[in-house]
Formats: sequence, structure tokens, C-alpha cells
Amino acid sequence: MQSVRGIPVIVGLSGGVDSAVAALRLVRAGAAVQALYMENWDGDDEYCTSAQDYQDARAVARELGIVLHRVNFTAAYRERVFADFLAGYAAGQTPNPDVLCNREIKFGLCTAYARRLGGTLFATGHYARLRTDSDGPALLKALDPDKDQSYFLHAVPRAELTGVLFPLGELLKQQVREMAREAGLPVCGKPDSTGICFIGERPFAEFLARYLPEKPGAIETLAGERVGTHRGLHFYTLGQREGLMIGGAAGYAPEPWYVVGKEPQRNILRVAQRHERAALETRRLRTTATHWLAARREGVWPATVKIRYRQPDQGVSVQTLPDDRLELDFDEPQRAATVGQYAVLYDGERCLGGAQIAETL
Repeated sequence: MQSVRGIPVIVGLSGGVDSAVAALRLVRAGAAVQALYMENWDGDDEYCTSAQDYQDARAVARELGIVLHRVNFTAAYRERVFADFLAGYAAGQTPNPDVLCNREIKFGLCTAYARRLGGTLFATGHYARLRTDSDGPALLKALDPDKDQSYFLHAVPRAELTGVLFPLGELLKQQVREMAREAGLPVCGKPDSTGICFIGERPFAEFLARYLPEKPGAIETLAGERVGTHRGLHFYTLGQREGLMIGGAAGYAPEPWYVVGKEPQRNILRVAQRHERAALETRRLRTTATHWLAARREGVWPATVKIRYRQPDQGVSVQTLPDDRLELDFDEPQRAATVGQYAVLYDGERCLGGAQIAETL
């Protein structure tokens, strides 16, 4: 971590152990630290943890002796992130709101708010690293490959990264937990959150049904034979096995069924049995326009890519198309490449940028 002694730093304090240790490291490094708690969801049910998270953030701030500010971005989150999330699902896609939240809220509105509070730098508990190159900031993978979050940060405007700190980028998660315990931080044993960004861990189909009505349609095999009825394409994801309600279909082997495709225009959910699961694989895909975190690359070039979080790097040949979309040709077939998710590109440890998956070929 760069020298921060005496520098005013605002740290995003979420109420979890990662952001708490990020704040701890900055205090120990001599920074003039203040904390900021963001409230981005106004849920009022048993699954929303924002009230407890705020109290946990307050307890951490008291322990560290730093001021805690609180800001409400609920309206902006619904307009800039959640609306896009719902639109994606309504179109039969599977969007990732965490990427948009980082771009629009955490490293958009929040960094601007931090500057208004007097912060020269803004820090978070993300597992990622930054390096200053001759052409500007470079986003790097975290030292801990199991916790690396560069995938979720690839869409952050590059200019915003110049005033950002990731104090955990050089640490392993085990070290972060140990630092929290040794410092007596009240959240040292708090479990990691694994739910959707700011919405929490909850039955997903039940949550989605609040906002998107059911739209039943046919479930068809690869040969076009109808074997059931779905509730609505937005309730299903590629590779899904549970909840299809088509077990024991007459004339078919007693094997599990899997979702292998969606046809939004006809409202058809395409399925296949275990022996046909190769239908889930693809060797090529195209993306939407690319968000670059490095100089734009032309023509055809080699890279590695992740098409989902925590996926091992996959070898790929990339072709940059004239409209800045990308065509990816994988070294190995990829399972369940999902429209609406992100293809994030790397050159070694450096994140080059990424784009949404638009179609599989």
C-alpha cells in the first residue's frame, strides 16, 4: 500500500470484516481517516441486513476512533442499477448488478461524496490492486486468487481509479481475519456476504416475482418437442437443473434435464438431458461495446478471460470489431456462457477491461 501518512482518506465502511480491516490498516499507516457508510437498499423484510450492518459499522468506527458518515443512495441505486437489473431479466438475460453498482454507486456517486467530505483518497475493502503506469492507473488481480474482485471492478471509469486505495489487495483472506481478531474488531467473526449487491441473501425467485410478473411459455427439447411449461424466462438460468418440473417425461430416458437456452422472441425455454449437455458449451461469443482499462487493442490478439466470477482464467483469441465489440474464440469449450453476464479480459495479472456477453455463436 502506498504511503498515506497525513493524507485525508475516506474509507467505505460496510459493516463487514474486509472494510473494517481496510480502515484499520489506513489508521495504522497514519492516514487522516474518516469512514462512510452507504445505504443503497430500503428493504423492510427479514432478509435486508442494512440496519445491522450500519450498527456494525458504527461499532468498528468507535473501536478505531474515527468519524463515521452516513449517506443514502437508495433512489440512485434503483434508477442506475436495479432498473437495469430488472430490464435484463425481463429480456431473458442474467445480469450482474455488482458490476453496475461499482461503476455507478461505489466509484461514482460515493467517490464524489467522499471528495465533498474532504477526502483526497477513497478506500474500500475490495480484493484488488492498483499500479501506476506511464499511461495511467492499471487494475491488477488481488494476491489472493480465491478473493480477487477485479472481475467486478472492470467497468469502473479508469479516471476514478487515480484516487482509489485497495488496502487488502496484497493480503490473503486468512490474514485479514487474523488482523481483525488481533485488533479486537467487533466484526472479526462476521460471515462474508454472498447475496446480490446490497439486496442480501434471500430466495431469489420469490424476490424477482415482486417486480416481474410470471409469463408462462413452453419448455422445449433441442428437437422442438414440448415437455413442460415454464413460469417465465427470467426465473431460469443456463445450466439450471432444479425446479423444471419435467422429470419422467414420456418417451425420454430417466435422466435429469438442464436449461440450455432461452428464446425470448418466442418465450421458449430450451432444455436437454444429461447426455446432451454439450448443448451448454460454446467455443465463440460476441460482446457489447468494450470498456477498456488499458489501451484499446486492435485486430486479433491473445488474452485470458473470465466469463463468471471466480472462474479460472481461460485462454482466448480476441478480435476487436470496428464498433468496439469483441469476438472471443476460446481455446477450450465454455459451459453456460450466459447473455447479460460479463467477459472480463486479462493480460497476466492486469485487467484490460470487459464487456457484456451479447450472443453465443
